[in-house]
Amino acid sequence: MKYVLCASVSAVALIALPCPALAQTGGETAAEENQQRSDRDDVIVVTATRREMNVQDIPLSVTAFSQEELTTKGIVGYEGLALETPGAVLNKPTANFNTFSVRGVATNGYGANLQNTVAVYIDELPISANGNSTQLDSTLFDVERVEFLRGPQGTLFGSGSLAGAVRILTRSPDLDEFDAELLVDFGLTEGDSFRQRYNGMVNIPLVEDRLALRVVGFYRNEEGWVENIGTGEDNANTLESYGGRAILQWEPTPDTSVRFMYLHETSEPEDSQLINPNLGTDRDQRRTRRPDIFAGYLDSYNVTLDHDFGFANFTSSTTFSNYDQSFIIDLDATFGGAIPFALDALAYDEAFVQEMRLVSQTDGRWDWVVGAFYYYKRRDVDYNYRSDEAFLAARGMTGLPDEYYSRSSSHFVSNELAAFGELTYRFSDNFWLTGGLRYGSLDVQGFAEEGGYTSNYLVNAIYGIPGPLTVTPNVAAVGDEGVEEGPSFKFSASYKPVENITLYATYATGFRTPVVNARGGLPSTVDPNDIVIPYGAVSDDLENFEVGLKGNWFNNRLSANIAAYLIDWSNIQVQANRVSDQVQFATNIGGATSQGIEFEVNAMPTDGLNIGINGSFNSAEVDELTATQAAISGAVLGAPMAFPEFQGSIYVNYAWSIGADTLAFANVNARHVDGFVNQFPNVPGQPGVQSPTYAPTEDYQTVNASLGAHFGENFTATVYVENAFDNDSLIYSHPEAFADARFSTLRPRTIGVRLNYRH
Repeated sequence: MKYVLCASVSAVALIALPCPALAQTGGETAAEENQQRSDRDDVIVVTATRREMNVQDIPLSVTAFSQEELTTKGIVGYEGLALETPGAVLNKPTANFNTFSVRGVATNGYGANLQNTVAVYIDELPISANGNSTQLDSTLFDVERVEFLRGPQGTLFGSGSLAGAVRILTRSPDLDEFDAELLVDFGLTEGDSFRQRYNGMVNIPLVEDRLALRVVGFYRNEEGWVENIGTGEDNANTLESYGGRAILQWEPTPDTSVRFMYLHETSEPEDSQLINPNLGTDRDQRRTRRPDIFAGYLDSYNVTLDHDFGFANFTSSTTFSNYDQSFIIDLDATFGGAIPFALDALAYDEAFVQEMRLVSQTDGRWDWVVGAFYYYKRRDVDYNYRSDEAFLAARGMTGLPDEYYSRSSSHFVSNELAAFGELTYRFSDNFWLTGGLRYGSLDVQGFAEEGGYTSNYLVNAIYGIPGPLTVTPNVAAVGDEGVEEGPSFKFSASYKPVENITLYATYATGFRTPVVNARGGLPSTVDPNDIVIPYGAVSDDLENFEVGLKGNWFNNRLSANIAAYLIDWSNIQVQANRVSDQVQFATNIGGATSQGIEFEVNAMPTDGLNIGINGSFNSAEVDELTATQAAISGAVLGAPMAFPEFQGSIYVNYAWSIGADTLAFANVNARHVDGFVNQFPNVPGQPGVQSPTYAPTEDYQTVNASLGAHFGENFTATVYVENAFDNDSLIYSHPEAFADARFSTLRPRTIGVRLNYRH
């Protein structure tokens, strides 16, 4: 039994870390096993290019996490991935509201109305969304691996992968062996917040070599640490989530397999973790009239067919999903808390994804991938704007059926259809070229549905006008259709001057879907002189130029990796809020340039000891902007993008035998992230006036450590501490004025124990 303590591809520039896989089997000592490993070539296989490849041969930046590493480090969601991935930042206002930023491709950490710049996939299903939608923080347990691809992935992964893609690849059933696992995690935060996580898996072969079932389940109940002084709740941001998946694998012939999967996840926080640091001496307080709730409920059904034709492997993946979400938030900070103003939005997404691809399998000079992709999504949203019954009564505002002064429903339909392919020609074992092309068409359209009503509540409340409100029924309307079509490209050259070093150069493009503004052409009823909402934003474009080096020496005891990139981002989609009524809208502005270096060095100076350092330097700023674009977006020439100039981490892993059947291990990881701006500096529509919500994040450091042991082949116990020095720096700053609490911090110091049993 081999215990993989650091089975990571954790590479800024794409190389496998030579981490110790220590064992105690058949009389071999841990040192002997470690030496045997260091004397051979370790191959980490990923599928970032839609084919199985040694990560060292892929001409792009990939960080991959095995399930063993996720378990050892206690990574259960996106926050852990970001802490371990150089060149990536997680913008986390609160649970289920997470977006990744990569390589400076970010105007703020929220991106309301805009497709995320980093696509997130569960297998073949894209679950990333628009910035003002909840995005489920999927639980990572019993996965085959997680791959974090940096740089545009437009040719193989389509829209939304403007800056990168995260792939969560679930583990398939084992057709031959019964397997079961139980992982529990108990933690204590700030001395009184109890965290409990339960994960279980069972794998049952039903017909030998033909049919097997794998069932995974999880439950998390994590008490919060934020006090809401408006609702009177301590530990208000408590999170409960649960779900699982069932996968049936059928292999009727040696060349054919069919995989059926059903997945469900529910994530229900009781309140937001956003805080207002000005409320008290401790950064753990917020104030709302009612809890802010961002909840998600995902059901996904997938059928994947694989068939080996000999010359190529054919894959067909069909996915249907339902994703329901709650977006309930107080907005009354827009007017300084003087009048009740809140939004209760309920959204219902239906998505269908079909991808078919053919991947060559012959051993020759040519490798190729061809495929087709179709994605349909319909989102229905109920917008319910809320006042307060006591406030309405005190002002004598009548005419409403209840406390809601506006109710409306809309739906949005988007389609993406594309054909894609990549072709590699190997001039020799040491030199090869790859070209990729994706040609696709995108369309998106919004529809306002009949029913519901609007009123003049906001105007009367702001100006103190009492009496009956004017209630106007809504009528149906069809919005403008946004349409884009065109190609995405990738070209790369890879060269091995010697067997243990790979050099590469890559050019790749990325894009996002166009955006239609639901209220395009609408003037402000609060201030007629404020800007008129534009009708939408066309797709933005991104070009990434990258060179990299991957190398390892001394029988894999030393590896060094570096990637340098230059990004030209043009016709940038940006999000802004109209000042008078906080209506959100999307538009386009000129361009920006991002350039940087990502690096990693990893060493195993002695058996069982692994030491590494990684990080990234980035410089990204607006370099093309007209006066009109500056006025509507709040941007200025030279404005930095929402990304740190430097981030880096150092880690130490050590493992040693303490008995015939016991292997101990210790891990320490320390990370630093520079503070960065949270938005463009000025108020949209008011050139030269600094936005009151312009508040850069703070530098922060975090240290995580663990100590544990493997007892025999089945049981592992680990004690750990997260955020050991209780850093409470402001790591997220919300760019909009509607929220009283606009900042978030790391989870405070948490001490706990993880227990793992595998049969």
